Amino acid sequence: MNVQTGKIVPGEARCPAESTQEIIARDKAPAPEWARSESYEYLGSEDISKDRYIDPEFAKGEFQKLWTRTWQMACREDHIPEVGDYYVYDLGAFSFIVIRSAEDEIKAHFNACMHRGTKLRTSGTEGFATELKCPFHGWSWNLDGTNKNIPCQWDFPHVDTAKFTLPQARVARLGGFVWINMDPEAPSLEDYLGEEPLAHFNAWNLENRYIYLHVQKSYPANWKLTMEAFMEAYHVGDTHPQVAPANGDVNSQYDVYGEHVDRFISTLGVVSPKLYGKYTEQDIVDNFTLGDSSSLGGQKPQLKEGERARQVMADMFRDMFEKATNADLSNVSDTELLDTYSYTIFPNLFLFPGISLPMVYRFRPDARDHRRTIYEVMFMRPKPKNGETPEMAELQILEDHQSFAEAEGMDPGFGKILDQDTDNLFAQQEGLEASAKAGLTLANYQEIRIRHFEKAVDKYMAMAPPAQVGKASIR
Repeated sequence: MNVQTGKIVPGEARCPAESTQEIIARDKAPAPEWARSESYEYLGSEDISKDRYIDPEFAKGEFQKLWTRTWQMACREDHIPEVGDYYVYDLGAFSFIVIRSAEDEIKAHFNACMHRGTKLRTSGTEGFATELKCPFHGWSWNLDGTNKNIPCQWDFPHVDTAKFTLPQARVARLGGFVWINMDPEAPSLEDYLGEEPLAHFNAWNLENRYIYLHVQKSYPANWKLTMEAFMEAYHVGDTHPQVAPANGDVNSQYDVYGEHVDRFISTLGVVSPKLYGKYTEQDIVDNFTLGDSSSLGGQKPQLKEGERARQVMADMFRDMFEKATNADLSNVSDTELLDTYSYTIFPNLFLFPGISLPMVYRFRPDARDHRRTIYEVMFMRPKPKNGETPEMAELQILEDHQSFAEAEGMDPGFGKILDQDTDNLFAQQEGLEASAKAGLTLANYQEIRIRHFEKAVDKYMAMAPPAQVGKASIR
């Protein structure tokens, strides 16, 4: 509130309860600097137009202007550890062969033969190759994309093989991930993320994680709606009532960084401010359910007088996760062990760098239907202390009617949470199309990530399509 005028200043209102920073400040194992920071920015209160979610022409423009200019996570380096290993990354009509072409070199070739356009590798596949050979007429390329052979080359005197190198997207590596960008004029990945988010990213040591569970499911809703369902904890009380007794939902912290990164921190082991006075510290432990830790290792500890549920749970998690993953977590803070840290990397990635929920979400639009989204969840664990990297989990693809809890290796409690999140989506998509209201009305603080995200969408949609996509490596 402005002291002089007595009026509420937009964006300054917070839940009238203890803040996220006050909660983690009482932890025994102190939070790192990146967790103690705050970076909120008021970005306006106007409605967000609903057309971006329901207009197929808007979706077409996104493929031309947005997806061709932005950095996207294609795979993990562990997907392609040896020379010749490849992973096909598909984005709508775009397809790339991400391949380790040399020991310390990764390329992202546009997945199309330069003869008559046949895909060189089937979409959604991975494997090993000594060359990239078209199955139609046998044209082939070396791993680095240079042309290797044209059958009956006597019939192609007009083809200069030196100019028939496979077009490539740009490639960057960070945190054990392989990132690609189709625009040769785009900023570097480091500049795209920005200095502060990059410092956070480097502090997580995500290159020392591996994917132990990878699940994919499609949804009948626009990709932006699907992403935005995970950008706030405002929905927890009504969508996930079972977690509210142990989740500080409406006092979660929200931050924005530059144009392409935002974050929320949602504390666990504390009761929702909306339920103050209704649950004891013992009740918090008894009601806790989330991901790998849903059963607290099969135990529900009995708290002693004066003990805080949050601290008891943090101590238990440290021991439980060290044993489960054979990893050393002695230098990990309590908040990293317990709390949900969610970073959005525009346009389509969520990173959860904590220990209790070490996940990656990736969202991809369906080029054939603007009302449909491909949603992936990748669960990560620290690599074992012995330095070995376990095998990457195979992708499990669920049908529309299946629950996330049906995925092999999925914690049933967390599978239910994902189902609850996504059950709202079809109703929201249809509701927007039926609505007489022209837009979405957002909270200034709790839904700032949505506004920040859509502001970036608007930026790219205001641009003309890039002229050089796919031409970066044609010489």
